[in-house]
Amino acid sequence: MSNELIISATQDGCRIALLKNKQLVEFHEDQGGSKFVVGDIYLGTVKKVVQGLNAAFIDIGYEKDAFLHYLDLGPKFSSLQKFTKLVRSRKVTGGKLDKFQLEKEIDKHGKISQQLSRNQLLPVQVVKEPISTKGPRLSCELSIAGRYLVLVPFSSGVNVSKRISSSEERKRLQRLIQSIKPENFGVIIRTVAEGKEVAELDKDLRNLVKTWEEGVSRIVEGNPRDKVIGELSKTSSVLRDVLNESFDNVHVDDKKIFEEVKGYIRANAPDKEKIVKIYTGKAKIFEHYGIEKQIKSAFGQTVSLRGGGYLIIEHTEALHVIDVNSGNKSNREENQETTALSVNIEAAKEVARQLRLRDMGGIIVVDFIDMRNADNKRMIYNAMKEEMELDRAKHTVLQLSKFGLMQITRERVRPQMNIATKEVCPTCNGSGSISASILITDQIEEHIEHLYIKQNESNLVLALHPFLFAYYTKGIISKRVRLFFKYKKWINLVKDSSLGITEFHFLNKDGEQIDIGHKSIASPEDE
Repeated sequence: MSNELIISATQDGCRIALLKNKQLVEFHEDQGGSKFVVGDIYLGTVKKVVQGLNAAFIDIGYEKDAFLHYLDLGPKFSSLQKFTKLVRSRKVTGGKLDKFQLEKEIDKHGKISQQLSRNQLLPVQVVKEPISTKGPRLSCELSIAGRYLVLVPFSSGVNVSKRISSSEERKRLQRLIQSIKPENFGVIIRTVAEGKEVAELDKDLRNLVKTWEEGVSRIVEGNPRDKVIGELSKTSSVLRDVLNESFDNVHVDDKKIFEEVKGYIRANAPDKEKIVKIYTGKAKIFEHYGIEKQIKSAFGQTVSLRGGGYLIIEHTEALHVIDVNSGNKSNREENQETTALSVNIEAAKEVARQLRLRDMGGIIVVDFIDMRNADNKRMIYNAMKEEMELDRAKHTVLQLSKFGLMQITRERVRPQMNIATKEVCPTCNGSGSISASILITDQIEEHIEHLYIKQNESNLVLALHPFLFAYYTKGIISKRVRLFFKYKKWINLVKDSSLGITEFHFLNKDGEQIDIGHKSIASPEDE
């Protein structure tokens, strides 16, 4: 299985595509200088405490105040507040916590008004980016993510990723980190740390402590809304999360990004430095690797499956709904149950890919094709679980219900990725409907009468679709000839294939569009 990362520079940042066996599985857009990214730590100001919600609204510089719930303060909130005050008053210098006396944990059933007050200054971390009409969601349980470890100030525990299944490896990592971590810092050991030597883990830990200390130094004289610790760029954060032994190539088409990526890999995985390559081809890098076509085909409402079936993906305010259809697959198998199983297994793989690709979050309901056999239903559930194992976002997959529905929850921390895959219809201008086409000639003739009788126009030119042109010119005594007999004026017709079948324009002898009153004489869709 080949893993490749393709990075294309844009005017505002870059686009990042993760390919698995040449198939697009993740797509990210990095807007240069984008703010309020998950992981960023700001100095926030309490603007409002809402007891009914047991939450507060915090100003961190976004157009809407960010949301901080009492449960997101974290048990060590008192320690964080005490440390912040000591640092701001310069009674503590540096970010080391070995001599810092931790405070008692706050009551998890307490009230927000007991901890926060208006205009209070506190460090907060973005845990959800602004989505739709909502501002960012915040937490006071600060953490700094590295490649192998996550550093948690004001804690003491060492936790290991659940995906590391070997009990011996879990114990080894716990003992190792416990022996090297600084006092009053907790550590979460990430999945990629499995099998790593102490030197690599120690280097990662020292880098995280350094980042924390640099952030603390900014708190000393920082102003409200200031970012004190920033996440990596999208490119580096994607590399941090997905880079592993199976990675084959990273292709970049920009010198600056190439140097950034190479520098990051040199610092974190020097043995993989050779996989970073600069792309110099004539065609655009996304065109060369077939990514543009995959983006257009994968982000539409309808997604085709290789076996002939297809998915229909609908988005509502509350949840996402995915309908599985057999399409032309239905005639290929022995019976209905076999067809349903075959399409559903293929659909499960594509659904898992679509969730990662679009970064869909919240509640997802998948309507699989009905099956009667319990073993087949279990097979679909297992297939979905297996495919979702590759997903880095927290998720839960439930068994198929008796109605053939599968419910999935997936952590949503940033806005869903949407790519425009449809073009606006030139006839209806995106409204989805046009006036009754059978009436279009009546409308044209009403306009002709108005121009000839009421506005006394002459030398009229009518631009219209070739089908309408044929309608008015066909036969010896054509519709145009009849209009001449009626008004004693000849109307010039011009074919314009750029117009829709129900569009038309009246022009004067100078080729300018004619107005009547203060309205342009044209088809209703243009008015």
